[in-house]
Amino acid sequence: MAAAARGPLPAAGPDEADEAVRGTCEDASVCKRFAVSVGYWEDPYIQCFVRQAKERKAPEINRGYYARVHGVSYLLKAFLKKTECNCQIVNLGAGMDTLFWRLKDENLLPRKYFEVDFPMIVARKIHNIKSKPPLSKPIIESHSGDSLLIDSHSLDSSRYSIVGADLRFSSDLEEKLKKHNLDIHLPTLLIAECVLVYMTPQQSANLLKWAASTFPVAMFINYEQVNMTDRFGQIMIENLQRRQCNLAGVEVCRSLEAQRERLLLNGWENAHAIDMMKVYSFLPQADVKSTQDVSCEHPASTTPDG
Repeated sequence: MAAAARGPLPAAGPDEADEAVRGTCEDASVCKRFAVSVGYWEDPYIQCFVRQAKERKAPEINRGYYARVHGVSYLLKAFLKKTECNCQIVNLGAGMDTLFWRLKDENLLPRKYFEVDFPMIVARKIHNIKSKPPLSKPIIESHSGDSLLIDSHSLDSSRYSIVGADLRFSSDLEEKLKKHNLDIHLPTLLIAECVLVYMTPQQSANLLKWAASTFPVAMFINYEQVNMTDRFGQIMIENLQRRQCNLAGVEVCRSLEAQRERLLLNGWENAHAIDMMKVYSFLPQADVKSTQDVSCEHPASTTPDG
């Protein structure tokens, strides 16, 4: 195949690479909004953050995001139930995620919910929150205290905080989170969805060690690629490289066992790893059937309305 004979692509500089990683936030959000728009799951808030897709997404993409969203939600809600919501959530690389608002609608808010991402992404998210009442009103309603702090790169209320920080520097991250009243003694759930793969193995190891050593009671949900040495993985890497987006941590995405080992080697007492096909099989089968019906009713080749 022609791809096998292609030479190495020029490496992107640090600024280009970071910009390419920031671009994946938009890609994921657009895919989620499209899946929501054709009925894969309900999320009335995603439309406040991202435009509708210009073209339909393939059913495989929609089902993948469906499994991702519901798989993470299942683990998260188990943690909230176990702690009776007397806990905190730290969403690392949160992008335009709407989890805070959805949890509030279900009366499942933790004691405090934190989001962290690049300052440029945080600035965009805060702008949307400030300008759109469906986003700002729930934050105000859940807030208690004298003042709600907000500037261009951070927002801090009593139940929700969003912080602009670089996850590659855990000491800076901890300092900013503590300014927003992170409580290291609370049971803590950390979430990273397609985040660690954009960091070097040493950088992600430092982040995992920081989390394991900082919180006495904690759980870490990591959604990330595996089997990246097969042909499908190589095509993914090549496609991202064309966009100057380098998967700096891809070497630890060899297998489920490699993912499990990285957690155990970096201070976590127990670790389990399963692939998304198994996650998909665990989801309520009535819901899975409905996603298949949605795919049949909305073929990928159809021109989108509007």
